[in-house]
Amino acid sequence: MTRAMSMQDLPKAGRWSIYIALAVLFAVACAFLSNWQFSRNEQRSEQLALVEANYDAPPVPLDELIPAGGELDPGDQWRPVRLVGTYLPDDTLLVRNRPHGGTAAFEVLVPFRAADGRVLLVNRGWVPPGDDAPVPETVPAPPAGQTTVVVRLRAAEPVPASGRSAPEGQVPTIAPSLVADRISASAAEALERSAYGIVVSEDPAPASMPKPLEDPSEDPGPHLSYAIQWILFAVMGFVFIGYVIRTERRHRREEEDDDGTPHPSPAPTRRRRDRDAEIEDALVDAARR
Repeated sequence: MTRAMSMQDLPKAGRWSIYIALAVLFAVACAFLSNWQFSRNEQRSEQLALVEANYDAPPVPLDELIPAGGELDPGDQWRPVRLVGTYLPDDTLLVRNRPHGGTAAFEVLVPFRAADGRVLLVNRGWVPPGDDAPVPETVPAPPAGQTTVVVRLRAAEPVPASGRSAPEGQVPTIAPSLVADRISASAAEALERSAYGIVVSEDPAPASMPKPLEDPSEDPGPHLSYAIQWILFAVMGFVFIGYVIRTERRHRREEEDDDGTPHPSPAPTRRRRDRDAEIEDALVDAARR
């Protein structure tokens, strides 16, 4: 029966080459993951810088940031714009499964038709689900008639890749292409497709409003610490392989000492036995006399 070969059956140089190769592969993987975390940290830093630069900027007309037929520049996200026109309350939609207040809440989308005829989706805030129903019990209505609204622009969200849908009167995400299929044809035709707005203020102020959305987080995230940890893991991989090789060398030296060095104890034992025999012979001779 053939015995399976183990690492100990390989030549010393072969084993150590495998150990070092494994350490190098592990280090390459750690370097890749570390670089990925550094990239994510850089992206997060850019996001925080964008929010800091744009969040409290003075409001400007919508045309200044999104000309007719144009699209929102990514660098203009979070910029406030001022709109004058009317809400279209009959086209109100709910965005489902939004994490607010520790629950799967709903965000309230209402199209707003500006004086120039353009329509922008306005996110007025969020409402909780009902106590005994999966839908909100009430949804505060927007101001009626001509209204001045200040909103912060956000890029339109993508259509869900999973293809998930939503019941009538709801959408799974703030994707204008989905919203256009659920609002009136006249509003859909003039709908801005590259962005939507998060309400900042409404004039005249309504009697009640949905709960405001949370301000963007200022937490830079754990990406930098994760990147450093992956670098440390790569170093630890080489340290571990060095420890394995050093331990193996020590064990091999001990085995060679046990197999190659003559034992010092037998010779003195034989000398002691010869001396005892001489004493016994002397006693026997004395007794015979």
